[in-house]
Amino acid sequence: MNILTVIPARGGSKSILRKNIVDLNGKPLISYTIESALASGVSKDVLVSTDDHEIADISRSLGAKVPFIRPNNLANDKAESAPVIKHALLFMEDMLKVQYDAVLMLQPTSPLRKADHIKRAVNLMERENFDSVVSIVDVNGYHPLRMKTLKGNKLSNYIEQGFWNLKPRQDLPKVFIRNGAIYLVNREIFLRKGEMIGNNPGGLIMTDKESVNIDSPLDLSLAKLLISENESIMS
Repeated sequence: MNILTVIPARGGSKSILRKNIVDLNGKPLISYTIESALASGVSKDVLVSTDDHEIADISRSLGAKVPFIRPNNLANDKAESAPVIKHALLFMEDMLKVQYDAVLMLQPTSPLRKADHIKRAVNLMERENFDSVVSIVDVNGYHPLRMKTLKGNKLSNYIEQGFWNLKPRQDLPKVFIRNGAIYLVNREIFLRKGEMIGNNPGGLIMTDKESVNIDSPLDLSLAKLLISENESIMS
């Protein structure tokens, strides 16, 4: 497949200042995603979509393409991912006079996603003819059958499940949640639906550690610890 890889990385962030290029064990956060994307070899076009010139310069130095600065209307707090990816897709197709088969979105806030995960996502789509592949992680103890609601101070089951919530976790049916690391979608499906997930999606399971998503200072501290532990094991 001819795949366009898009890494969305705007300059603004409320939770962590300059989050996409914040230092993570001596490297800017975005470097982990650019490096894994390039190492995977699934796409010759690894593009960073950003409104920020510093992020653009760092991304280019790491080997990513930054053929444009993202328009302001796609770079505010309310900007959704799909229009950002569509803008990048149509820009590249117009510039290169090509048509891609699929679009791969890799968010820079998932630094523990590896090149192998990306390759496995592409293989899964091709092997089982899915129109999209999304990375997921087991919810473990945060199972929907254990969820509660509060009305005033009255506690109620979110889902009426009888005594299911009393069963050991290992006896509950497996449930997964998107971890935000990988979104791969067929080009035609994406343009038709305007969404990164099609009607026939496949799920790529990742572990808890691999699924760390940098959204808060606590997430950043956890990622630093996990990366340090991995580096000590590999050394």
